[in-house]
Amino acid sequence: MTGTPDETPTTPTNTFAPAGGRRHRRARVSRTGARRALVLAMAVPVASATLAGTSAFAADSTPTTASQAVAAGGLDADDAQLVKNLTERVADARLGSDVSGVVLDADSDTALWDHNGSTALMPASNAKLVTATTALTLLGANHEFTTKVVYGDGTLTLVGGGDRTLTGDDLAEMARTAVDGLKAAGRTDVKVRVDDSLFAEPTLATGWNEGYYPTEVAPVRSLVVDGAAVQDTALDAGKVFAEKLTAAGVTVDGEVARATAKRSDVPVAQHRSAPLSRIVKQMLKTSDNNIAETLLRMTAVEMGKPATFEGGIELVRQVLSSYGISLDNFAMYDGSGLSRADRIPAATLAQLLDSITEVPTLASILEGLPVAGEAGSSLGPEWGRFDDAVSKCAVGKVHAKTGTLTGAIALSGVTRTDDGEWRIFSFIENNSTAAPSDIKDAMDGLAATVNGCWA
Repeated sequence: MTGTPDETPTTPTNTFAPAGGRRHRRARVSRTGARRALVLAMAVPVASATLAGTSAFAADSTPTTASQAVAAGGLDADDAQLVKNLTERVADARLGSDVSGVVLDADSDTALWDHNGSTALMPASNAKLVTATTALTLLGANHEFTTKVVYGDGTLTLVGGGDRTLTGDDLAEMARTAVDGLKAAGRTDVKVRVDDSLFAEPTLATGWNEGYYPTEVAPVRSLVVDGAAVQDTALDAGKVFAEKLTAAGVTVDGEVARATAKRSDVPVAQHRSAPLSRIVKQMLKTSDNNIAETLLRMTAVEMGKPATFEGGIELVRQVLSSYGISLDNFAMYDGSGLSRADRIPAATLAQLLDSITEVPTLASILEGLPVAGEAGSSLGPEWGRFDDAVSKCAVGKVHAKTGTLTGAIALSGVTRTDDGEWRIFSFIENNSTAAPSDIKDAMDGLAATVNGCWA
């Protein structure tokens, strides 16, 4: 895998913790809190009890720094203990010396802890959070991608529309519809062509190498079926389509080849993808590099930009700026985080997650975050995550995007403490010489510390 409106603060209030204790809360921002409550209610319908309930994120002004909070006497005893624990545990030898982290108390909009948070480090698949935010912001949660079949001059052309989730069953349905039309016209044979001209020719991103093709990521084309890990996904999809036509009773003449559909060609079948929100969730749960790269290009296409790495990244920077997120020390060259030239500070990822919690259109990002201990996700037991003595207490309580490259491991997400406080965190390490499994155990421990179950 590897991958602001003005608000008026209310006065401080006292709120009850689930166990009956009373906690003094700092100033809250009510309208933002309502938005965050709505987003979280929409975003985590299958979460454990730790993500249920009425307490929610509450403020949205620029977070105060950890040092400002301490200077102002803003940390209560629990928060002070958290800071102490994190400061000790981030020094774990397994994490090495190139490690950074940021923790935000989202209820009070306070940066509780910052350890080299603005340092530029390889984010690995945490970059997918940026890609997802950009796509959802510009295209909308209900956006769909359309694959078409058109007919002209004895030829059926399968036209790619950037649907990285297209399946063989989808092609079979389009084939049946096309065959019905052909038979009605008295035709029993046809040529098959594929049109993947929506994207520029596949290229390697800065920081990639040819060894990534096609196992880590396939050459990025606008037409693919069943997520095939092959060099030419468009021709592969065309061959599958031809097989479906044959099975439906039409003879396919000659070999499948590439061609650009003509404006005079007649539409005969189409398939619409699931909504973008569902595709984003799938991408994040399994850290799918191919979906990420396709979304980067499709966002560029829909916004009238070149369907290239550069066209997509231009929009990434615009979207982050629109949310008031710092681009200091930020460099991104792909959509998946495979690039070893990508640099995203932990502080930037924390700010991004803070913004995500406020916007209903982005709710699917929260819902798509892998959950500690969730089988089938990148935080599942099959990956050895949250399974040691200090971190297993956080199973079901930590929702976070993973990131893994040689020399880079990251974990950024949200968690709710037992007394109802929401916290946002981002941890990134580069260049540790420890075994990856040991690094991940140490990082899982940091997340458990943020949750408070490892006190």
